[in-house]
Amino acid sequence: MPESQPSTKDAPLHDPTALARFGNLDLVAKLVVEGYVMGQHKSPYKGSSIEFVEHRQYYPGDEIRHIDWRAFGKTGRYYVKEYEDETNLRCYMIVDCSGSMGYGDSTISKADYARQLAASLGYLLFTQRDATGLYTFDTQVRDQLEPSTSPHTFQRITEALAKREPGNETSLANVFETIVPQLKRRSLVTIISDCFDRIEPLMTALKMFRHHRHEVILFQITAPEEESFPFSKPTQFRSLESAGQRKLVDPHRLRKIYLEQYRKFQESLVKGCGAIGVDYHKIVTNEPYQKALGAYLATRTRMASHRSVGRFH
Repeated sequence: MPESQPSTKDAPLHDPTALARFGNLDLVAKLVVEGYVMGQHKSPYKGSSIEFVEHRQYYPGDEIRHIDWRAFGKTGRYYVKEYEDETNLRCYMIVDCSGSMGYGDSTISKADYARQLAASLGYLLFTQRDATGLYTFDTQVRDQLEPSTSPHTFQRITEALAKREPGNETSLANVFETIVPQLKRRSLVTIISDCFDRIEPLMTALKMFRHHRHEVILFQITAPEEESFPFSKPTQFRSLESAGQRKLVDPHRLRKIYLEQYRKFQESLVKGCGAIGVDYHKIVTNEPYQKALGAYLATRTRMASHRSVGRFH
C-alpha cells in the first residue's frame, strides 16, 4: 500500500519537525503564513501592499479616511496621504548552506529549518507584492535569483532551496563581501545562518551592507543541543565542515568550557549587531516559524514608520 500523505487539515503549524513531513516547500510556506495570519487579531497584510509617497492638501471630495490627523494636529491644516499601488521594497534572502547547517539531532537540521523559514518569508513577501530574490552559499554563492514580484520567481526560489544541500566549510565574511557589490539598489537583506564565523570579520562584512544603506535582518539559526550541550556519555563529535575529522570527548569535562565560549560568542554577536544597526533575532530549531515572521513584520513596521516621518519632515 502506498504511504498516505499527511493531511493539511490538522497541520502542526507550531512544530517545524512535523511540518517537514509535508516535504513540499511551497505547501509548507503557505500553511505557515496563512496559519500565522489567521492567528492574528489584525492581519499583517493590511496596508502592506501599498507604499506611502507624500502628503498633499485636502480638497473637497477626497476620502476623509486618508486625512492625516497627526499632520492636522501639527499644522492646523488638512492633508491627505497619497500612496503608490505597489511597494518599492526589494528583498534579498541570503541563506547559509555550509556544512555546519547540516546539524540536527532532536529536531530537523538547521539547513532544513532555514529552507522552510526562507520559503515562508518568501511566500509572505510575494503575497505583499514585494520584489524578492535569493542567494544561497557555502564556500561561495551557489544560487542567485534577482528580486521579482512574479509568482514564477517564488517557485524558482523554493526549487533552489529544496535542492541545495549543506556543503563545505565557509567564511561568512568572505562570501558576504562578494555579495554586497552585486546589490545595485537599496534593499532589505534577510540573512539566515548559524553565524559560525569569527565575530570581527563577520561584523566588518555586515557593516558593508549597512554602509550601502541596506536594511539588514539577521536570523541566527541554532539547535537546542547547541544551546544547552545536554550530552552526558562519552561522545564522538564529527566535523560537519571538514570531512573525516572526528574526536571522542568526555562531555562532562567539555560542557563548562563549551557553554562559556558559546555565551561569549552570543554576547559578542548580539552586541556587534546592535552597534551597527543590524536587526538580530535568534531562532532555535524547535521554535515555530511564526516567531520569525512576527520579528520580520515588526521590522517592516519600524521601517515604514521611519519612511513616513522622513517624508513628512
